[in-house]
Amino acid sequence: MRITLLTMGKTDIRWVSEGLEMYSSRLVHYVPFSVKELPELKGVGSFTHDMIKQKEGEALLKAIKPSDTVILLDERGEQFSSLEFAARIGRYLQAGRDLVFVVGGAYGFSPEVYSRASSSISLSRMTCSHQLVRTVFAEQLYRAFTILRGEPYHNE
Repeated sequence: MRITLLTMGKTDIRWVSEGLEMYSSRLVHYVPFSVKELPELKGVGSFTHDMIKQKEGEALLKAIKPSDTVILLDERGEQFSSLEFAARIGRYLQAGRDLVFVVGGAYGFSPEVYSRASSSISLSRMTCSHQLVRTVFAEQLYRAFTILRGEPYHNE
């Protein structure tokens, strides 16, 4: 099983990148983990938000394999405590399929991306920056693995 964090655009905030790199390097001790950043769309100044979501959706769907389990990081998704999230990750591990967690662009996901997803999760009811959510998610994924292994990172 592999876990990929698939995102639209690159992170241009240094401390966000550093945090993502730190948790990514920790995660590879538990599971093959990678971040795949798709290039931002160019020349979209005259596009509507729906047109941007559609184009980004096409790019995201091209990056996903048919065998992948796709989970969207979406503010309207299901919310978990850290223990509940760890339990969900544990069930995914038992299934053994590759997981792709997807962070969309600023306007969300196209209907086609929602249709392809197995589920969606929310890290908070608050809206987070599409750059910041990468680091927050990586930390929560790392936390989930330490919970599953009974390691002392998480305090309950």
